[in-house]
Amino acid sequence: MPVSDSADGHVDDGDQAAADIDGPALPINELFTSLQGEGTLAGVPSVFVRTSGCNLRCWFCDSYHTSWEPTHAWLGLEEIIAEIESFDADHVVLTGGEPLLHEESVALLEALDDRGYHTTVETNGTIDRDAPIDLASISPKLESSTPTPARAPDGGGASANGSKNEGEWEQRHEANRIDLEALAALVEATDFQLKFVVTDESDMDEILELLADLRDAADVPVPDQNVLLMPEGATRERLAETRNRTADLALEYGFRYTPRLHVDLWNDAPET
Repeated sequence: MPVSDSADGHVDDGDQAAADIDGPALPINELFTSLQGEGTLAGVPSVFVRTSGCNLRCWFCDSYHTSWEPTHAWLGLEEIIAEIESFDADHVVLTGGEPLLHEESVALLEALDDRGYHTTVETNGTIDRDAPIDLASISPKLESSTPTPARAPDGGGASANGSKNEGEWEQRHEANRIDLEALAALVEATDFQLKFVVTDESDMDEILELLADLRDAADVPVPDQNVLLMPEGATRERLAETRNRTADLALEYGFRYTPRLHVDLWNDAPET
């Protein structure tokens, strides 16, 4: 299912389209099948359910249409399940945007669990919900993700409804990008991977500090093998600039390296 051409530029839980649906509904930006491109399940055929809306605004976001300029169509739970079941895949990836922003994501995950699907939730780690999740793919956002006038997709800030407002998202993103309590709850509740987008070596001190804080806060081990370094880049050209130094850092610090297979294979094409 492609991006809705008629969707609003922001997610409004009071949308009439959502109110007209009987039962739980979610703002869906894309629903498609592809290979998982990142993390420990890279290469596994999966159905991707991409919700719209995010509480953060990473300047390098590779899903701009779910955060900076979100688009979506409201779909009911049964319609989403029917779309998923039309594909021949046992793995479902709930992604975004930030899918745990939506309380209705819990109902979808419960329905998928009842049907025997393996579920991965790709989350920024700032929201914890009580839901059946087989793999929490947690991508805490580092300071290098914060949008500034010098590094933002639109050359400045953007307000929640898409209008220009320089600096607003810089402040909101920086204030909310790490929630240690939510991070600890996520790693305690399910199998997890911590996936850090690396721009360069300057990110490593912050990663090590965050891991130390998380290990103090969580009641379960956070082993190095669960820590993945992923090169920043939404195009093949950008990955060519970042992948080797990210791989070198993984070797140096004893963490795992994860590729971005979907970018290598399909560049920045939608629904990949």
